[in-house]
Amino acid sequence: MCSDRVEEFDAIVLGGGVVGVSVAVHLQMRGLRVVLVDRRAPGEETSFGNAGIIQREAVFPHIFPRGLAELFRYARNRSTEAFYHPSMLPRLVSPFFRYWHHSQRDRYLAIARLYAPLIAESVHDHAALAEAAGAMDLLRPTGWTQAHEDPRKLEEALAEAEVMQREFGVTHQALDAGALARHEPHLRQGLVGGLHWQQAVAVSDPHALTLAYVGLFERLGGVLRVGDARTLSASGGGWRVGTNDGAVTARRAVVALGAWAPEITKPLGYNAPLFVKRGYHMHYKPDGNALLNGPVLDVTNGYMLAPMRRGIRLTTGAEFADRDARPTPVQLGRAEPAARRLMPALGTALDPKPWLGARPCTPDMMPIIGPAPGQPGLWYAFGHAHHGLTLGPTTGRLIAEMMMGDKPFTDPTPYRAERF
Repeated sequence: MCSDRVEEFDAIVLGGGVVGVSVAVHLQMRGLRVVLVDRRAPGEETSFGNAGIIQREAVFPHIFPRGLAELFRYARNRSTEAFYHPSMLPRLVSPFFRYWHHSQRDRYLAIARLYAPLIAESVHDHAALAEAAGAMDLLRPTGWTQAHEDPRKLEEALAEAEVMQREFGVTHQALDAGALARHEPHLRQGLVGGLHWQQAVAVSDPHALTLAYVGLFERLGGVLRVGDARTLSASGGGWRVGTNDGAVTARRAVVALGAWAPEITKPLGYNAPLFVKRGYHMHYKPDGNALLNGPVLDVTNGYMLAPMRRGIRLTTGAEFADRDARPTPVQLGRAEPAARRLMPALGTALDPKPWLGARPCTPDMMPIIGPAPGQPGLWYAFGHAHHGLTLGPTTGRLIAEMMMGDKPFTDPTPYRAERF
C-alpha cells in the first residue's frame, strides 16, 4: 500500500456491505465528506447472498431452541436448518448459553419490543434510499410466504402472527391449502396451507441494490478506497487507515465489518461476543414457465426459495463453523431434494459452486450500534445476524443521527456496545 500520501475526510466507514454502504450514504447526505474502505469491491461478502427480503415482520429475531425434543434433534446434526462442526462446540458454549438464556419467553418478548423500532422503519428507509438511487425496480412489494405441511405447526405460526399483529402492527394473511395453491401455483400439491407476510419487500438482486446505494454515495461526492481495515489506528485526535491510494484520516470512523468486526475491535479493547452463522445459496433455472411470485420458506425443512434476476435462489439455514473454514455445503445437499419436492419444476442448477457467506450474530439477537467504548470518534455498526439487508439503511440513519448530534428516531440505548 502507498504510504506517502495522506487524504483527509470528515468520516471513514470501514465495510462495504449493505450496512457500511448505508452508513456512508447517510453521512454523505448530511454534508460530510466520507470515504468508504473495504478490502474488496462493495457488496461482495455477506451482503451478496441472502434471501433478498426486507423483513418488516422480523420483530421476533431468530430464537435459540429451548424444548428438549428440538434440542436433541439439532444435537444429532442431521437437520437441514442447522449444521455444526463438532470442533466448534467448545468455542460456542458461552455464546450459545447466553443465546439460550435470552430466548426464554419473557426475555425474548422484551428483546422483540426493543428490536421492533428498528424493524418498523426498514421498508420506509430502504424505499427512501432506493428512490434516491434510482433502484425502485429492484424492490417488489410481494411479501413472503411460509409453506406448511404440518397442521399443528401452521396453527402455532398463525397464533404467533396474531401476537405480532396485535403488538407490533405486522399484517399477515392465513392461507388454507387452496389459497396457498392459488398464491404459489408451482408448489406441490398436498400442503396444508401457509402464512403470507404482507408488508415485507422482496429484492430481486441484493448485490445490485447494494451497488445502487454505492452509486448514490459516489454521486453525492463519496469516495471509495480499497484498503485493509486492520490498519485502523488513532491519529491526531482522529483515525487513520491505510489504502491502496495512500492513507486516509478523519475525526470520525465507523466499523461496519459484520463478521470481521472483531479483528478491529479486539485490539481496541472491545471483545464483542460475536458468533457466526454461515449460509449457502445456489441458483436454479425453473423448467418451462414455472415461477415463484415471492420468496417461500419451507417450514418443515428450514430453507428458502426466492425468485431472483438470476433464477430461483435456494438459501440454507445456519452452519456453525469457523468463519474462514473451507466450504462444507452439507445443508445445501440436504435442502435441494426437499426443494425439488416442494417445487417440482425447480430445474437446473446455474452456479458452478455454492456461494458461502457469514452472518455476524450476538447472544441477545440485537445489533451493536453506537459509539465505541473508550474510543472518541469511533462508532460501531455490526452484529445484524440474519437482518443485515433489512436493517442496513435504518442503521445508517440511526448512526448518522447520533454522530451529527440530532435526536435519534428511536432510543439507541438497547443497541449500545457497553451492554457486552
